[in-house]
Amino acid sequence: MQKILIVEDDVDIQDILKNHLIDAGYKAIVASNGVAGIAMFDDTIDLVLLDIMLPKIDGYGVCEVIRKRSQVPIIMLTALSDEGNQLRGFEQQIDDYIPKPFSPKILLCKISAILRRRTAENQKCPLLTYRKLSMDIDGFHVYHSGNEVVLTSKEFALLRLMLENQGKVFTRQMLLERLWPEDLEVEDRIVDSHIKNIRKKLNDDYIKTIRGVGYRIDKMY
Repeated sequence: MQKILIVEDDVDIQDILKNHLIDAGYKAIVASNGVAGIAMFDDTIDLVLLDIMLPKIDGYGVCEVIRKRSQVPIIMLTALSDEGNQLRGFEQQIDDYIPKPFSPKILLCKISAILRRRTAENQKCPLLTYRKLSMDIDGFHVYHSGNEVVLTSKEFALLRLMLENQGKVFTRQMLLERLWPEDLEVEDRIVDSHIKNIRKKLNDDYIKTIRGVGYRIDKMY
């Protein structure tokens, strides 16, 4: 049974989330503030639902701590719906951002899609290599110059897609359709944000910007 951590201080929303997750077959545990959320997170958690406006430590702080330890999928679920907060969330390596009020049914669909995609990624080609980079598909690990690099599930999927299609140029729209097929309202700036994060983490510019077109990883001859 997949286990989901809810970090949310509103008791009514806690109950709504927990009840829908349990009905859908997940195990749900709840933390009412940022400190408790960090304390309850461990490697048995399959996905985190994270509010931003939390007591003690806000959602951005919780996300930062978790990302130092894990690439577990994180969905921010918050009343802050403006573009600035959404971009900040994606820059902090979340996998999705859902403004409140939200549809529990849509949320469950997004959770299922993220977890299903992650499982499918782990069942395909076990190892990809490119220059100083190696990607362990089965273990969901990425290594650069021998050092492990922690990527989110979306970053992992994006990098893998480009490594498996070396020399092919992907437009932003192509990447949105491949990696965010369930979200018709996501903006193409999210692609830029994820690529920026990948470049920063790898400390190498493997993903080239093709001005006016999109992105490409050059073929290794």
